[in-house]
Amino acid sequence: MIPAAFDYTAPSTVDEAIRALADAGEDAKIIAGGQSLLPVLRMRLAAPTSLIDLGKIAELRGVREDGEHLVIGAMTTHHEVQRDPLIAEHAALLARATDTVADPQVRHRGTLGGAVAHADPAGDLLAPVLALDGELVVAGADGRRTVAAAEFFQDLFTTAMRPEEILVEIRVPKHTGWRAHYEKFNRVAQAWSMIAVAVTVRTEGESIAEARVCLTNMGSTPLRCTAVEQALVGQRASAEQIRAAAEHAAEGTSPPVDGNADADYRRHLARVLTGRAVSAAVTA
Repeated sequence: MIPAAFDYTAPSTVDEAIRALADAGEDAKIIAGGQSLLPVLRMRLAAPTSLIDLGKIAELRGVREDGEHLVIGAMTTHHEVQRDPLIAEHAALLARATDTVADPQVRHRGTLGGAVAHADPAGDLLAPVLALDGELVVAGADGRRTVAAAEFFQDLFTTAMRPEEILVEIRVPKHTGWRAHYEKFNRVAQAWSMIAVAVTVRTEGESIAEARVCLTNMGSTPLRCTAVEQALVGQRASAEQIRAAAEHAAEGTSPPVDGNADADYRRHLARVLTGRAVSAAVTA
């Protein structure tokens, strides 16, 4: 199917993009890599009057250090995230999860900011951003503001961004020396997660000193498994302790029911995959 007609704008700066968004009105859409938006346009599930392409804004690309944080431009592609040495050193979980996103073609076009702003709870990058205590920097006519990931993801395809705002940066505290794993379960290769678990841990000797565990596609937003984290911290990283902690993984979840699985099966998967993910992380 052919998309409905729309005006197209490709600004070269963030300020130009914000002005274009304000001028276009409420029926405008922002396009980043286009891997989620273009199929929606082709099926006419959305019919914006104006499309504002962020692809020519150089300041929205790249990874840099800012003290104890990494700053990742919203238009940084998945392929760039996979191969960036700063991310590999200071935010390994994000690199591990990005490895599982779709296929090489999509990873060369899709962007971290586009995936985060789309806020699909089955998307693989929301849970890692949440687990890493990420912050999202958004820009609008009134300037820039920073929103914690825990507050940014509000509901299915819904974020804390206002209609006139654009996501410009993802800030992640450095997790240097932390071990990480992303355990994804899907029916076919390169598909969306039926469920996935993002884990990053800091160990001291044979014990787990700190842990972050988050779930993908177990609710309308990514979910932090604080009960699992509390059960892990201070414990020896043994198979028995990890298995016991993983039993808390489904607490407080509201998994979707669809043609892939019912809620009870997803809760079972959450417990099993959490155990696998933590075990893999501590031995990474």
